[in-house]
Amino acid sequence: MTSLARWCLRHRLVVIALWLLALAGTTAAATLAGSAYSADYRVPGTESARATALLDRQFPGRGGEDTIVWHTDQGTVRSAHVKRAMTEVLHRTATLPGVTSVSGPYTTGGAGHVSKDGHTAYAALTFRDDVTKAQVQRVVDTARGAEGNGLKVALGGGDIATTESKGGHLSEIIGIAVAAVVLFVVFGSLAASLLPIATALVGVGTAAMGTQLLGHLLPVADFAPMLGTLIGLGVGIDYALFIVTRHRKGLRQGLPVALAAQRAVATTGRAVVFAGGTVCVALLGMLILGLGFLTGVAVAASLTVVLTVAASITLLPALLGLIGERALSRRERRRLAVSGPRPDTPTTLAARWSAFVERHPKALGTLAAAVMLVLALPVGALHLGTSDQGTDPATSTTRQAYDMLARGFGPGVNGPLTLVAELDGAADRLAFDRLPDRLRHTEGIASVGHATLSGNGSTGVVTVVPATSPQSRATSELVGRLRSTVLPQAAEGTAMKVRVGGVTAGYDDFAGVILGKLPLFVGTVVSLGCLLLLLAFRSVGIPLKAAVMNIAAVASSFGLIVAVFQWGWGSEGLGLGAAGPIEPFLPVVMVSVLFGLSMDYQVFLVSRMYEEWLATRDNRRAVRVGLTETSRVINSAAVIMISVFLAFVLSGDRVIAMFGIGLAAAVALDAFVLRTLLVPALMHLLGGANWWLPGWLERRLPRISIEPAECGVPAARLGVPRKGRGADSYAAPPRGRDQPPTART
Repeated sequence: MTSLARWCLRHRLVVIALWLLALAGTTAAATLAGSAYSADYRVPGTESARATALLDRQFPGRGGEDTIVWHTDQGTVRSAHVKRAMTEVLHRTATLPGVTSVSGPYTTGGAGHVSKDGHTAYAALTFRDDVTKAQVQRVVDTARGAEGNGLKVALGGGDIATTESKGGHLSEIIGIAVAAVVLFVVFGSLAASLLPIATALVGVGTAAMGTQLLGHLLPVADFAPMLGTLIGLGVGIDYALFIVTRHRKGLRQGLPVALAAQRAVATTGRAVVFAGGTVCVALLGMLILGLGFLTGVAVAASLTVVLTVAASITLLPALLGLIGERALSRRERRRLAVSGPRPDTPTTLAARWSAFVERHPKALGTLAAAVMLVLALPVGALHLGTSDQGTDPATSTTRQAYDMLARGFGPGVNGPLTLVAELDGAADRLAFDRLPDRLRHTEGIASVGHATLSGNGSTGVVTVVPATSPQSRATSELVGRLRSTVLPQAAEGTAMKVRVGGVTAGYDDFAGVILGKLPLFVGTVVSLGCLLLLLAFRSVGIPLKAAVMNIAAVASSFGLIVAVFQWGWGSEGLGLGAAGPIEPFLPVVMVSVLFGLSMDYQVFLVSRMYEEWLATRDNRRAVRVGLTETSRVINSAAVIMISVFLAFVLSGDRVIAMFGIGLAAAVALDAFVLRTLLVPALMHLLGGANWWLPGWLERRLPRISIEPAECGVPAARLGVPRKGRGADSYAAPPRGRDQPPTART
């Protein structure tokens, strides 16, 4: 690390140019290649996936329709003025570019498109596969132009939803702006506060373009770029913050710019590499699930973390050498010139808090544990399932269309179940013909369509409309009842196999696969994290406490997600839509990200405690000094990360908003409750047992050092002049003395 930092400082313009070239090159390549993200979250091998595959093969072109919905309270939709207005709109819509077909209630066979009370109707709208967002928006504008005189028009469906997404990068801009303010308050130097942001932007920008290219090689979920940006900005700014903080400390001690930057990378830079490695290990843990689109998410997010870490230990020292002593504020530079170097003293507040925790570990530890437990209670009600357009904001046209259909035709019409049967012989076809009558008498079913056979008679399809919405637990229970009881009974004595597909069935199958593999996944991530900490701190207690703390942070953040998104506590007010179930893939991605981020603060906090423990073998002093000296920078880093994560709530994407709120809550609890309260309280209570390691394990473990202790040798003895502290005044120290000594264990 020392040699790398020295090279980057000496060739700082080359390093900066190489990073800018990498950013420009990936941007150009991604622009030329275009995007190829996937929105297919199906799990191969499940019953719903087989039903969909069979349906696509035997009934090509079926399904995938958007809708134009209209409603009137003044008369009915068959009134002359409504019929005239909507017929004209539907005709114009059918001629627009990108539209394949429009079938409404005013044509032959369209009676089923009108509600029983006659106040609501809809038309099925089909787009071409290559339709553009601009073409869809023109359809929306044309259809909604018929509104007025008591007539309401709204549109719903997958293609229509693309017009509801918020463009631009407002969330990123707000997050970066808040981070810049916090950094300026912490550093008091404009130049120093801009460096972490510049470093993170270059790393994240390169990773974002790389992710777009990655989508051409393997399936990458459509939310992966935004998720990668969210994680990258958070950890990128924080990692740079830690390094710049150590660099500024060296400058205040009177070190030349180059040596201060070198030491910052050689010490804190190591911790950054280790912390980034733990994040990547946690993210790549998703690979064991064997789910294609999550593999792309794991690789893309890990790529983002790797590039932000690389920028922090290469681009950042080059930038530090470029700005020289401007990394310090003007007041700090004047004080250094007048009074000379002075040792850093912890803030009074941090010292008082550390002493307070030391005096009351039992009471404060109990209080912190109680807070985490209360926040985690809603996790018991976690419901994984469909999150459809019924959870969109009330002002969106998709939500309005969803609500109109639900009121006019019943809530289940927004998510019908598709029963696909494999038929072999006359007996199977006869049993299939009788199936609709049997289904009409099944509890939880509102209506059943006609039985339809494929051209060769080998496949049959029946559409079932549940009495409850796609997001309802009752609909999931209906799916289970159909699969376990109703359909097997209907197929008795025949070879007919009926599979249940549809939105709810697909999400239920997905959730089942996730929950089935979740214990293995969590166990793998926790075990790998504990192994890394065991190697780093040579203690059994530190990794075990970290695992418990990480699980507590995950559980508490999920409790908040359940309260906001599933129970709807404030979701409409925040513009996040109505209450609904939690996306099935959210637990896996959140656990990966949160375990990685939680390890970051554990590493930075315990590294300083471990250093003091090695020097004094006094546990109380080690915990007190470690908390005092790291709490300010950890809290500052947490505020930055929370700001970045919360800003993504403005993205307009429900899934990204879940990630933003969940990650922000986890970081807040981790930094302000766990790392500055519960962890030091427990370490005071456990005493020297914190650092216990069996002798046989001690002899077999390899020795590594995350963050070596700073060299205490004066700059003059290292061959570095004390005056002329600019980056260009760097003089190489004698061979063998250029690297700070590794803390010995």
